[in-house]
Formats: sequence, C-alpha cells, structure tokens
Amino acid sequence: MSKQSQSVTTITPRKKLFELNFGETLRYKDLIILFVKNDFKTRYKQMLLGPLWAIIQPLLTTVVFTVVFGNIAGLPTDGAPKFMFYMCGNVLWTYFASCLNGAAGSFSGNAYLFSKVYFPRLVAPLSNALGNMLNSFIQFIIFLGFLVYFVIRGGVAPQYSLLWLALLLVVQSTLLAMGIGLVLASVTIKYRDLKMLISFGVQLWLYATPIAYSSTLVKEKLPSLFQLYMLNPMASICEAMRKIFLGVSTVSVKYLLISAAFSIAFFLLGVVFFNRAEKTFTDKI
Repeated sequence: MSKQSQSVTTITPRKKLFELNFGETLRYKDLIILFVKNDFKTRYKQMLLGPLWAIIQPLLTTVVFTVVFGNIAGLPTDGAPKFMFYMCGNVLWTYFASCLNGAAGSFSGNAYLFSKVYFPRLVAPLSNALGNMLNSFIQFIIFLGFLVYFVIRGGVAPQYSLLWLALLLVVQSTLLAMGIGLVLASVTIKYRDLKMLISFGVQLWLYATPIAYSSTLVKEKLPSLFQLYMLNPMASICEAMRKIFLGVSTVSVKYLLISAAFSIAFFLLGVVFFNRAEKTFTDKI
C-alpha cells in the first residue's frame, strides 16, 4: 500500500512591512469564492425584491440626481443626456464606495473568523471587492442597455477606441478603494469611534467628485482651485469614464497619471498598514 503524501503549512509571523503573498492568497481561491457567494446571499437576504435591488438602487439614485441636479438646479452635463451623465457617475461611485467601506470593515467584520482559524487576511478585503464587482457588473449591464438606446437615438458618441481603458480605470478605482479602506481598517482597530466618520467622509468625497456635476463647472466657477480639485484621484477616473462611454469631458492625461500614481501609492500604503495591524489586532478587537 502506497503512503499518501501530506502537505505541511508552516505559519510564521510577517517580518516585512510590505508583503502581499498573492501566491498564498490565491491558494485560498475556494474560500474567496465562498466569501463572495455568502456576501451576495447575505446582502439580499430577507428582501422582498432580492437581487433586483442591484438594478433598482442605481436607477432610483440616477432619477433623483437627474431631477434635483439636472432639472431643478440646472447644472450642465457637457452636452450629454442628463440621465446617462448621472448614471455613469453613480455606477462607478457605488462600486468605489462599496469597496472602500468593505475594506474598512475587514477587521471588525471578520474578527470572529480571524480569531478562530488561519487564512491569509487579505482574502477578506479581496473577496469583498470581488463581491462588489459582481454587484456592479449587474448595474453596468443595465447602463449598457441605456447606452445602446441613446447611441441609436443619437444622444451620445462613445469612444470605442478607448474601451480598453475602462477596465484599467476599474482596476485603478479598486486599488484606491482597497488602499484607503485597509488604512482605515487598521486605524479603527484602536480608535473605534472613527468608524462613525467613515460613511460621512465617503459622502463628503462624493460631492468633492464630479458625480452630480461636471469638472468643467468647477473649472469655470473656481479656476484658481481647479488644479487642486483634480488631484482628487476619483475626479479623473469619473471624467475618463464619461469620456469613454458618453464622448464628453475634457480629462487630461496628466491628471490621469497623477490619479494612477495616487491609487498605487494608497494601495501600497494600505498593505503596509494592514500587515502591521494584522500582527496584533486580535488582542485589540
């Protein structure tokens, strides 16, 4: 009878501040898939309409933005149909905000698991990001349906040659959200009252980003602050998305590169904070 080979996993403390261990994380792909499925089921559990809220929520938000900012306030949309202008921004922001809030709750939301069993802790924020990506993909399909209608109608002119850039922008917004979220997750372990400020801060960031209005309006009304305004990484991402799918916006390559640099820097910083906090967070939870 042949002896069965046994694999041995040795768990050692991290010695480096920056250590991703993606290889180890990918070995837990079944756990990641399980987390994604569980998150999707839990999100719509005991809801009358269930997953339909993934469609209804962005539509309702877009309608409110169209009525309030487009019709009542009369804010310009750079020539794009108001509904599409706001829907493009809302789908992107919903994904970004969900990833950020999810990553920020990585420690507190999974404390009961972290204290009982070992798995790469990066699995938690990564699975959250993938779950939000699945949810936003449904919303994006609806957005594409409206986009096709307005293309046929002649209201928008997508930049088909730049469609490949949309995927990079999604990756960039994911890195930015996870980076900031991991920093916040690490800080809120010690200062728990900061959790109360996270959702409020995300809402403020929404209005500091051209979601409800165009960056062109900022350039016209506050020209002296425009360069500072465009240092907001999500401003360039949002304007670039509208340029790709709606054919509007005047986003420059310079601000896109600055935004990409900020996103990568925040992600690396988030990993450092996450690894540092991981060593002692079970003693603080």
